[in-house]
Amino acid sequence: MKDIFSQIKIEINPHLFLKDPMTSELGKNILNGSIHLIDELGFESFNFKKLALEIGTTEASVYRYFESKNKLLLYLINWYWGGVATTLLFETQNIESPEIRLKKAIHIFTTIPCPETNSVLNNEVVLKTIVINECSKVLFTKEVDDVNREGVFSVYKKIVQYVASIILEINRNYKYPNMLVSSMIEGSNQQRFFAEHLPRLTNSDVAKDTVEAFYLDLIFKAINND
Repeated sequence: MKDIFSQIKIEINPHLFLKDPMTSELGKNILNGSIHLIDELGFESFNFKKLALEIGTTEASVYRYFESKNKLLLYLINWYWGGVATTLLFETQNIESPEIRLKKAIHIFTTIPCPETNSVLNNEVVLKTIVINECSKVLFTKEVDDVNREGVFSVYKKIVQYVASIILEINRNYKYPNMLVSSMIEGSNQQRFFAEHLPRLTNSDVAKDTVEAFYLDLIFKAINND
């Protein structure tokens, strides 16, 4: 099984694990095995018993690293957003034009990564798929306030704030930069889900990435018409 966690060092909130999985081969196998099973089975059908069978260990061993499958999923999502943050900074640094930086940011958030050009995370496409399909299951919960107080969503918030600051460079009077950015991130993931499972709820074109085109059109019109 390919190690998708080998390319970069990403700091993960310690509240998400009991033992740092990156400190042992078993921990890394737990992460890689969970990616494979969540992608294959879906989060609802995924559990630690199945994960233990997949990687040849015991269920108790998995629980030494993560107290619940929700925490494990949050770990994987945080890993993904850490990779996105790295890519975003790399792609936008040393570019003077805020319009070009914003276009690059929209591209990063709204497209499916190309496996041949992954520069930050191995198998980023799989992580992106998991974020699209499963993120809401740990975000829209009654425990979200407690998880938020632990700083679990801090990387995601910083990404939104960073892109919002670019919008304000273009139009410092625009009133809703954070709302616009978070709507673009969540909405683009939703449109990808619709395209895969409920295509009549979206617009698709085999010759054009309509999700990226839609958000480029929407965001720049919103900023320039304010």
